[in-house]
Amino acid sequence: MPRRYRLGIPALLIVGVYVVALAVAAVIAMTTGDLGGLWRLTLFTEVDEDAAATWPSVLTLLLAGMAWAWALWQSLRGPMAGPPPELDRHTRRLRMALYATAASWLLNPLVPSWPHWALVLDAVLMCVVVVLFQPVLRRSLEHADFALGAGVLGYGGSAVITVIDVPDGLLPSGVGLICALAALVWMVLILRAQRWDGRWRRATFVYGITSMVAPIVMALVGPLLAAAGGLYDVLAATGALTVIWLTRSAHELADPRHQPAPPTPLAEQPPTP
Repeated sequence: MPRRYRLGIPALLIVGVYVVALAVAAVIAMTTGDLGGLWRLTLFTEVDEDAAATWPSVLTLLLAGMAWAWALWQSLRGPMAGPPPELDRHTRRLRMALYATAASWLLNPLVPSWPHWALVLDAVLMCVVVVLFQPVLRRSLEHADFALGAGVLGYGGSAVITVIDVPDGLLPSGVGLICALAALVWMVLILRAQRWDGRWRRATFVYGITSMVAPIVMALVGPLLAAAGGLYDVLAATGALTVIWLTRSAHELADPRHQPAPPTPLAEQPPTP
């Protein structure tokens, strides 16, 4: 299977190293009671002082780690092997923006304490993706101008709020909710257009839907599970789904299956007597 993708072998090696690290950290957690290594590998923060190394907690963290392992595989393997199709300028720019945004999502967890500038960078990059999606999807994007406005309001507004609101919490909470709803509206319209555009597989559309639903479900269920059985809130792990949607959206724009098939040669006709 790795050879089906342009970077399949290197991607498999990197994912393998990460999975081995997860397994070693899980064994250490269960034998010594120290969740620190497994916690940092999966939630990318310092361990909660009240966390206990129980089977439910270790299993939950392992599941979060496997989500990130799958995101690494989906991201690093690249498009399908084969000659890439000719891409126009708008499509090339969109692919670059999608990859840059996914890289930001993957690198931010490695930055200590999730600084606000990293959140601003994520929002700005997503705003660029919003703008660049427009010319690529215009033929299949309903309410294109409305979608553009919603996306810019959602992600551009989030960047502005993060910058302004950091020192003193100057803005009312309703402003952030409006931006979040605007971003959600943009995502719904983009996924609808992707579904019928023909350049993306159905699985990419499903990952996009799941990336919207999973954070909402985890925000509601996660604290209840934590209170009931020591299953810690792993909301950050849902970011893996967004990374997968971003990278698959970029990969499949350069999928060889979009290369037009060569014309079938005409059979040689026998000479007319």
